[in-house]
Amino acid sequence: MRSFLAIIIWVCSISSPVSASDDIELLVLRSQHELIVKQNGMTLRTFKVAFGSGGKKAKRREGDHTTPKGKYQINRVRDSDRFHVFIQLNYPNMNDAKRALKNHSISRQQYRDILDAHNKGKLPPQNTALGGAIGLHGIGLETKDKIEIHQVADWTQGCIAMRNNEIEELSRYIDVGTAITIID
Repeated sequence: MRSFLAIIIWVCSISSPVSASDDIELLVLRSQHELIVKQNGMTLRTFKVAFGSGGKKAKRREGDHTTPKGKYQINRVRDSDRFHVFIQLNYPNMNDAKRALKNHSISRQQYRDILDAHNKGKLPPQNTALGGAIGLHGIGLETKDKIEIHQVADWTQGCIAMRNNEIEELSRYIDVGTAITIID
């Protein structure tokens, strides 16, 4: 028969989603083109970033080339042939979904599917009118032209872009579940 402590540990292990350390968080300041890595409120590192080419407004729909605003979590980190490293966010969040439901951009079922995914700690549906595949990534093959464009322009389709060596460095700070807040 299992001991009481062993049962408590077993129950906690199956009911708690895997998440990053609570002491690391990311803050993205769109107006300053910065991504700040914080630990217990202290700034550890600041990176210069580029955003979506669609302007300063927050993402509202697929194809608008804007970067979302709000609170998200890192859902997955993977290598990418196109972008070197891709760190996917759990976009759309529930605020995005509520707004889309209210303005009839998504159906009630799509809203419930997004809610269900968030409740289960899974990636929300990526095929609604809100779009998907939003994250942080490198610039891929670093040519002189790409580096110059990255330094002076917002060029993504809605993601947050960094130089390849910077996205690699960032990936050492984060894990699935790390919180990221994107504000103006």
